Amino acid sequence: MVSLACLCLVVVVVVVVSGDPCLIISEVNADNPRLDTTEFVELYHTSGQRASLDGYTLVFYNGNGNIAYKVLDLKGQNTDDRGFFLVGSVDMLPKPAILLPPNTVQNGPDAIVLYHTSAARYSEKMNVTAHGLVDAVVYMTRRTGGAEFLAETLTPGEPAFVEDETALEGDESIERCLLSEDRWGFQVASPSPGQRNNCTPPAGPTIIPVITELKLGGGQVDGFVELTEAPAAGPLVLVVLDGKTDRVSVSVDVGVTTTRNGLISTIIDKNYMKGDESGAVAIYSGRATDFPVGSPLSQIQPLDAFVFAGPGNKPSANLTETLIPGRQSYQLSNSLREGGFYLSRCGVATWARDPGVFWEAPQTPGQPNQCPWPKSCPHSIVIPGGTDSPPHLPPWGNSDFLINELNTDTPGAAEDGEYIELWHPSGRRVSLQGIWILLFSARNSKPYREISLSGHFTTSKGYFLLGSDRLVPAPSLRLPPNTIQNGPDAVALYRSPFGPPSATQRGIPTKGLLDAVVYRQRGSDKEAQELSKALTPGQLPLLEDPEVLPGDEALSRCGGLYPFDLSAFSVATPTPLRENICPRPHPPPEGVVISEVASGHWTNHSQQRAFVELHGPPMTNLRGLVLTVFDQERSRTVIAVPLTGSIDHDGFYIVGNVSGADQTFPEGSTVPVRGAVVLCYDLFSFCRAGTALTNSSLRDVLVFSENQQLLSSLSTTRGRQVIPALRSVEDGPVSLSRCSCCEVRSPSSWTSSSPTPHSTNLCPSSAFSSHIDLCLGPLSRDWQEQSGNCSGLIQGKRVAEVADLSGAEMSLWHFCVVSARSQLFLWVWVAASVG
Repeated sequence: MVSLACLCLVVVVVVVVSGDPCLIISEVNADNPRLDTTEFVELYHTSGQRASLDGYTLVFYNGNGNIAYKVLDLKGQNTDDRGFFLVGSVDMLPKPAILLPPNTVQNGPDAIVLYHTSAARYSEKMNVTAHGLVDAVVYMTRRTGGAEFLAETLTPGEPAFVEDETALEGDESIERCLLSEDRWGFQVASPSPGQRNNCTPPAGPTIIPVITELKLGGGQVDGFVELTEAPAAGPLVLVVLDGKTDRVSVSVDVGVTTTRNGLISTIIDKNYMKGDESGAVAIYSGRATDFPVGSPLSQIQPLDAFVFAGPGNKPSANLTETLIPGRQSYQLSNSLREGGFYLSRCGVATWARDPGVFWEAPQTPGQPNQCPWPKSCPHSIVIPGGTDSPPHLPPWGNSDFLINELNTDTPGAAEDGEYIELWHPSGRRVSLQGIWILLFSARNSKPYREISLSGHFTTSKGYFLLGSDRLVPAPSLRLPPNTIQNGPDAVALYRSPFGPPSATQRGIPTKGLLDAVVYRQRGSDKEAQELSKALTPGQLPLLEDPEVLPGDEALSRCGGLYPFDLSAFSVATPTPLRENICPRPHPPPEGVVISEVASGHWTNHSQQRAFVELHGPPMTNLRGLVLTVFDQERSRTVIAVPLTGSIDHDGFYIVGNVSGADQTFPEGSTVPVRGAVVLCYDLFSFCRAGTALTNSSLRDVLVFSENQQLLSSLSTTRGRQVIPALRSVEDGPVSLSRCSCCEVRSPSSWTSSSPTPHSTNLCPSSAFSSHIDLCLGPLSRDWQEQSGNCSGLIQGKRVAEVADLSGAEMSLWHFCVVSARSQLFLWVWVAASVG
């Protein structure tokens, strides 16, 4: 069985369509097996005829430095009589119009750009520019990466295309194909220089059944529906709906008889699916008895659906928004042919429930579809005026989409102002390919609606809005009124490129989960316990309290950019597609410091547990503080816990895997052997080890590592934390304890001791001390023992009191030597003679 998403690897490049014929980059083969002797770049003029290339320039950019390494002026050149033009290696067949030496086209990360301008000149070693840009391909391999700057400049909002060299046996190329409606993209396919690209949509067995071909009847002609076989999907039912009444016209159990190509065909009576009326075809999991004739449109989400509009006969908004949310119905032409309309899936988009992937084409039951080459253009010819590199923005890092604002309950019975707002931390236009939103009901902990956002983009500021069709500003994806339930329920955001998250995961899906919000009404939090446990563990559902503000209100992200952090949300004034209006932030808690740290891996003792103890003024509210743990070996943050609640009456707060902890570490996480623990105030910004932090955000830090990069990244004007000596205490469990109150980040504040969570640390005390004399003689190779009190050798130097507290001797001797600035061989001699 083949996954639908695995059959073509697609990424959208540009979505603005020009109605006139244009010149495009249609295919690139940058990497051949063994020797690169058949590389090529194919241009195509969408008129399908001979066209002049005067004024065009083809530029090849190296992603290492983002400069041009090859420039080809196409003046005097023409496409062939079918619209194709080849630039390629001398061994290529058919022979290219412009010949290149072997291994000229670099493998990536690189870019190939087509320009058209009479003013600008392009030359080798120039910096990358978008001025005069007509078309561009930014590509890389799985091994290289590093094409981010080229993509930001040439195809803003789109990542570089990954040419998967393992996708096909033998050679492969990057081919441009139409995805859906006006959206173009690239896929990996067998090379086809000088020929039409292999833009065949997915066919054969798939994980989720998809409609591949339709015939809308005319006169006495029956209708016809063909779909892919999906053995794992269970029993299927095909439902035809009336576009006027939104009721079931016919429901048919899909048979198991298939063709050799893994396709299932079903005949529909000529009285339904007429080519001069509006209606819909939907595929559901279940039986025909679940969708009786005459029953209203089900709110169960279909596996695939096709909605069509007859001439002057538009289907209802409820039908389109329920079956194909965010898509347009297929508009049939005014002239109904005697044999009806034949429609084939020709767009190579991997998402379902999109009529835009269908074109009029010859009927091919049981065979691959025969799709014509599209005439539209994937760009607006030339970017007017052009733009150079975009303004500098912070790097995206590992940040992904977040739920930014929810309005689940609006005043009045219509509920026509509810919405969900997403945001990408890059703050720029980003593709939502492979992103899903699932709306969960707390009654059964199952999704009552699954919404694919593939094919959509955020705004130029990173926002994406889906909501009721009467919402202002208009959402990019419209939902029927009263779709989003008031609670107790949940909204979950997933990255799932291979289909709905629920299709491959039992229960509440967690794989690919990006963010989630569990919310409730007054007195209804118990029903949401299962959702909370799976999506936002350890947190209570949010309450969209209608009494907080006059008029409408929303749950707005106001307290940080961590996913799954419900403490980041506040009840605030709704601001769809605008910056959230947040309540005045609480001042940072004062006097809270890291008091004790233990790793579960520091000793093999059975009682060794990982925890972090904070100390501060009793009953101090910790809102806004984040405890972050960095692992030196893994070179990344492994724990980031937004703190909740308050310091207890004794001044302690414990995070970790010990009894009585106020918060636990995330499952599978612990304090590493070497790394750092950081306490910072992070109400509106990221706070993580390995990132330069300001004094205003960094509240305290303990580095138990000698990694200079880590030490440097956590340095502040108040000093740099140094690893304290860590030694076992009488073969028992061990922790690092703060033993000085005066300097927050002083390395001499810390010592090894037995763990004392929720209790006063075990620290050296002058009550158990004795005086010793340390004799310091001239530096020489031999140490001469002296009799008496050696007063003649002391030279006025006496080491201060040394504690005799069990479990702290060795680290304290180290401190004494450091503070006395003695020679290392003296410290070793003293330690041996005393210990």
